[in-house]
Amino acid sequence: MKTLGVDLAADPKRTAAAVLEWRDGQARLVQLSLGVRDETVVELFGASDVTGIDCPLGWPQPFLSFLLGHSREDPDAVLRHDGLDGRRELAYRATDRFVTHTTGLIPLSVSADRLAHPAMRCAVIQAKIARLWGVQPRDGSDRLVEVYPAASLRIWGISARRYKGRGTPESEIRDDILGQLTAAAPWLDLGAYRDQLIASDDLLDSVIASLTARAAARRATLLPGPDQSLAAREEGWIHLPAGSLTNLNK
Repeated sequence: MKTLGVDLAADPKRTAAAVLEWRDGQARLVQLSLGVRDETVVELFGASDVTGIDCPLGWPQPFLSFLLGHSREDPDAVLRHDGLDGRRELAYRATDRFVTHTTGLIPLSVSADRLAHPAMRCAVIQAKIARLWGVQPRDGSDRLVEVYPAASLRIWGISARRYKGRGTPESEIRDDILGQLTAAAPWLDLGAYRDQLIASDDLLDSVIASLTARAAARRATLLPGPDQSLAAREEGWIHLPAGSLTNLNK
């Protein structure tokens, strides 16, 4: 099996991709790239069994209805979201609320925060993938899975606070994260890429995304319940690992 992890940014310069090859109880990092363009993401998707992408695959359904109501000058559709509670419905998806309930982490809002531009790019990438390999369900039930590396690390018991940034403290934290990863997963072979992973949080996130894609492929992630399945199909669903990192190679 090959799993692809993508840390998607609005700018290709900050977009990272990692391919893990799983064979004989081992996982070997065979490709690691920074500065990844759409065409490369699509090409790597086609060559991988499962892709984990760190970016929302959709928007909150109430947000889309709100925009449509505003466009059509429909006061009722807009006013039902009056007030702070109403705006929260516009800002967060069902999966975002599930992640917060499960991990304590609060995902950035795709409709009201910095994720909006990457999500626009992600929608275009999804369309490009659909033209070649068919539409990928946003709930992650096929080959494209939404992931959240920081949440995966927390569930796996890996301390990873404040690892994003280009300074020396952040690099030291990433070095420690890699130490924890390889201790928990001695089957993980990072090859000659360790220094690059220490230097870049984008590259590190792409590896975590690839590991989480493996969990999704093994049906070892938390899936939406009956009351969340419709929202997951429309808005996307963040796949959180359901088990330990230790057994992903089985």
